[in-house]
Amino acid sequence: MNYKSDIEIAQQAKLKPISEIAKKLGIGEEYIESYGRYKAKIDYNLLKKYEDAENGKLILVTAITPTPAGEGKTTTTVGLGDALNRLGKKAMIALREPSLGPVFGVKGGAAGGGYSQVLPMEDINLHFTGDIHAIGAANNLLAAMVDNHIHQGNALNIDVRRIVWRRAMDMNDRQLRSIVNGLGGKGNGVPREDGFDITVASEVMAILCLSADIDDLKQRLANIIVAYDRDGRPITAGMLKAQGAMAALLKEALKPNLVQTLEGNPAFVHGGPFANIAHGCNSIIATKMALKLNDYVVTEAGFGADLGAEKFFDIKCRKAGLVPDAVVIVATVRALKHHGGAARDRLGEEDLEALKKGMPNLLKHVENVTQKFGLPAVVAINRFPSDSERELDLIREQCASYGVDVALSEVWGKGGKGGEALAQKVLAAIEKGQNQFRLLYRDEDDIMEKIRKIAVEIYGAKGVAYSAQASQGIKQAGELGLSNLPVCMAKTQYSLSDNPKLLARPENFEITVREVRISAGAGFIVAITGDIMTMPGLPRVPAAESIDVDSSGRISGLF
Repeated sequence: MNYKSDIEIAQQAKLKPISEIAKKLGIGEEYIESYGRYKAKIDYNLLKKYEDAENGKLILVTAITPTPAGEGKTTTTVGLGDALNRLGKKAMIALREPSLGPVFGVKGGAAGGGYSQVLPMEDINLHFTGDIHAIGAANNLLAAMVDNHIHQGNALNIDVRRIVWRRAMDMNDRQLRSIVNGLGGKGNGVPREDGFDITVASEVMAILCLSADIDDLKQRLANIIVAYDRDGRPITAGMLKAQGAMAALLKEALKPNLVQTLEGNPAFVHGGPFANIAHGCNSIIATKMALKLNDYVVTEAGFGADLGAEKFFDIKCRKAGLVPDAVVIVATVRALKHHGGAARDRLGEEDLEALKKGMPNLLKHVENVTQKFGLPAVVAINRFPSDSERELDLIREQCASYGVDVALSEVWGKGGKGGEALAQKVLAAIEKGQNQFRLLYRDEDDIMEKIRKIAVEIYGAKGVAYSAQASQGIKQAGELGLSNLPVCMAKTQYSLSDNPKLLARPENFEITVREVRISAGAGFIVAITGDIMTMPGLPRVPAAESIDVDSSGRISGLF
């Protein structure tokens, strides 16, 4: 069968003017700022108009622990949104923006796939409306103001050995992880060690996604801790008077981006924090706006449920007062067989033994969603032609023992039509009224207890080990009165543990926290585990090698 690539399908689609998409949502022209014919910013002040309106139902799409075989979480999210519209429901999706690092690195595009995509996919995957560039500019303005303050006399007595604010760029570049700058004489600043994070790991990105409005944004920016003085006291962006200028750079980026699916249904694509480093969810403003404008909203959280979904619940829902109505856990037969030890070149062959060995990974995610967080769940099997009926029956049988329904999803090849069975089961799960949503830990739990609960109850670890640096970071957070903040775990996405080589459902392992960072502006504590990096590197064969553009401006190779 001759399959079309994602970009070929997207380029052959006939898009509706974005004004039509906005009209479908009932958004007045005074709230729409068009970026060409097919993209628009929506003024966040629209929320004030609907502040007394009831919220729609919120559906989270998450997944098993990712593998090279693929799961299709974003594709499922888009397809489910289209399927709900096909069933006569007023529904839209709310996604994150792709980062250029992964787009040119490992996985290519990130706007869904096949016949379940958000469009215009080339724009979304590349510069889009400039949000991520604005975040990088705001991040680096603050970095420049820190070093300029020191150069201009250092009235705040900043300890140059304790500057914690790093620069950012939206590209995978391992060469910039650890650098020395300020060389070349007194006029070029003070020589010191520094480094870059990828922009989507910047605290500014997290702040943008967690802010309620422009005033909240400015206050959060002011609270960013950039350094410590020689007496160990924190120096903030507010003390440098940087928050106003940073907010000016982010004014447009704070507005949700409206686009459309391949089937002409509305979609917000806004914000893009990494889930293995940051909290991995789209913006609160976009999610809340979607809930006011629709009866159903389908959103996603990055990577597996141990990362994105846990942070969606414990950080985003906690801060925004959101209560999810149902969760979809995406898996593929191929990925589960990979977790069970099947060779990558044999994942298309029936292998019930490998599938049995890999199933505990899916069941752990089911357990976490339904038992730890108390939410109704449906397992979506993103179907491949090579999946055998016996393999699918095995998944159904084992999920039934957890009281969870399984739906086959064929949205990649059939669009919304291929997701109708999934949509019906999600609606049934919501209508049963068995939602007992609860957070994993309390605000008043100390930081170590929060980390322990995540590691032991969600990952399945036997305990947590701390480096001296991590212990010092926790002590410092306590001294600053920040122990009540939620914890954002930075962990490999490829395992429930902090070792990417441990597949399926590992046992008898410890989580090692090597560093604890304070994100006072975002309002969480970051616990960095294992060998996780905040600046990824490009793979041996980066996706960039296959991307091109012809003389007519037509892009190819973008997934």
